[in-house]
Amino acid sequence: MEIAFHGAFRLAEPIVRGAGTVARIVELEPGIFVAPQLVEPDFAEIAARGIRSVVNNRPDGEAPGQLPNEHAEAAARRHGLAFRFLPVTSLTVTDDAVVGAFARLLGDLPRPTLLYCRSGTRCTILWTQVAAPRLGVERVLRIAAHAGYDMEVLRDDLVERSRQLVSA
Repeated sequence: MEIAFHGAFRLAEPIVRGAGTVARIVELEPGIFVAPQLVEPDFAEIAARGIRSVVNNRPDGEAPGQLPNEHAEAAARRHGLAFRFLPVTSLTVTDDAVVGAFARLLGDLPRPTLLYCRSGTRCTILWTQVAAPRLGVERVLRIAAHAGYDMEVLRDDLVERSRQLVSA
């Protein structure tokens, strides 16, 4: 069920967890969702909502209590979800090889696909780099901002990445 529709993105109904905690899920474009760190019970709810694939962009061991990738993958598979692990740090999130691997994942996985990391920021950075050549820099920056992720600092890189792909 949808909470709000803002034209550029859709804020999906959050996953409500015990003790009042919530996983905020945002649809950046049709079939591509982003969320902060998941916990094991979230995977049942994600599958029930029709998500078909999950990508974990958070390296193991970043924080105490973080769901290890091995457990996330097992939970995803138990609920019939395709799952991929592409760990990304803030230092590698704009590397060409990482962005290329992310683009291939998005192209290969069945949609809808949910991307997650600690806060959703790294996933959104990756998505902007892949989506900008297709949707335009202004549009992806606007979508990310409306979703709560200010990517303005990436503007020049997105313009350059878009130019490179157009001339290739």
